[in-house]
Amino acid sequence: MAKDSVTVLNFRRLCCIVLVFCAWSFISFIYWCHYYGPGYSLYQKMELKQNQINDLLAFPSAWNQLAFSSKPPPKLLKIALFVKKWPHRSQAGGLERHALTLHLALAKRGHELHIFTTSSNSSFPRYPISNLYFHLSKPTAAGYLDQALVWKLFQTQNSTGRPFDVIHTESVGLLHTRSRNQTNLAVTWHGIAYETIHSDVIQELLRSPEEPQGSALTERTMKVIEEVRFFPSYAHHVATSDHVGDVLKRIYMLPDDRVHIILNGVDEDIFKPDIAKGNDFKKKFGVPESRTLVLGMAGRLVKDKGHPLMFEALKQMLKENEAFRQSIVVLVAGNGPWGARYRDLGTNVLVLGPLEQAQLAEFYNAVDIFVNPTLRAQGLDHTLLEAMLSGKPVMATRLASITGSVVVGTEVGYTFSPTITTLKTTLYRVWKDGRGDLKQKGQAARQRGLQLFTATKMAAAYERLFLCISNDENRGENYCQYQIP
Repeated sequence: MAKDSVTVLNFRRLCCIVLVFCAWSFISFIYWCHYYGPGYSLYQKMELKQNQINDLLAFPSAWNQLAFSSKPPPKLLKIALFVKKWPHRSQAGGLERHALTLHLALAKRGHELHIFTTSSNSSFPRYPISNLYFHLSKPTAAGYLDQALVWKLFQTQNSTGRPFDVIHTESVGLLHTRSRNQTNLAVTWHGIAYETIHSDVIQELLRSPEEPQGSALTERTMKVIEEVRFFPSYAHHVATSDHVGDVLKRIYMLPDDRVHIILNGVDEDIFKPDIAKGNDFKKKFGVPESRTLVLGMAGRLVKDKGHPLMFEALKQMLKENEAFRQSIVVLVAGNGPWGARYRDLGTNVLVLGPLEQAQLAEFYNAVDIFVNPTLRAQGLDHTLLEAMLSGKPVMATRLASITGSVVVGTEVGYTFSPTITTLKTTLYRVWKDGRGDLKQKGQAARQRGLQLFTATKMAAAYERLFLCISNDENRGENYCQYQIP
């Protein structure tokens, strides 16, 4: 009997924690909506005066919108990067692609890059860049960096020649137990526990009655508390979206001058409009010319990327609407269990498998709109940025990072709540708008992409942050100041 009482008491305490946290989340959401309002744009909240000098570390918005010099700086840095995995061909996730794009760009600008990462085979990629060094170690059983071994490799390089000017870690590539005394360190977060609570709520609402109820929400609450405790062990934090920057400051209570927003960027020389390549791609994969609307999806074809939702919406629409069925085709690039299910929908859906980067650029040019039905409220998805730079409008789930940084208004695309009804309504709206409207939105999307989401913009912002972190005022350096052009 006493044991039962304790169990009930513990359950009530747990419920209280969850309710308090949900209330906290709701209040935060209300604050976000009130402060930023619908269709929030980075530029609408910027009130920078001509010739004003700003302390960059206290700059409240995305650094991508600032104009840094395209010329290599007079000061070249020695940079250490910790990343769990280095990208290999088309198998790279968002974090790995970010690491590749950013650090190759920094190496090409003349900085000395030392990359501490894992390798479990001999087919590690090679690059013809003399100032790019890889320090490889075997991953742990769980696939992570062996912290003791990689720290020893780092210390050896730190005492060879001059010490590192900056240490950069992609997420927890370098654990907080090693980072806490490093004042010249910056961590880039590609997803935090607080963000994923929205994803957990969505997953629970979409759970079928026969599926067991998960414990993700309870576990996530404790994970947030854990992160709030150890995040201060990192000197500087880079948020890849405006929403995460806001959460790190308000919810995680990090000082404003230690949180910096630098949006993800993709290679603008690869992802750009090319009508001829798009037409060739459609011919290669047998897209009928009679189809007046081509939808595209790319990435891992798994549950948390929203494919069960998309599959069901398409299944219903193809069955209930003959005109829709006769006029659309869906191109699906990627690997995963939902690929086989999409094939079951018939000739309206073409599953292409995983594509290399060059093929992916052709893929974007072949579609009229890119759709990302993700249920994961984490980071800033590269596929949306690639599509926008390719001159395509985008359609994505109404998640805070997406609506706060990417699809900030109807001029560049569409957003939807993750329900079958809302998704179908939005797809029908896209179909009704047609290629004319979509082309216009695509042009606006590309302009926004060029302003914010290029690899050049991202690399220039990180370079300036790293220069600022290593700033030496005794030598007359003023990299932490910025002159508004």
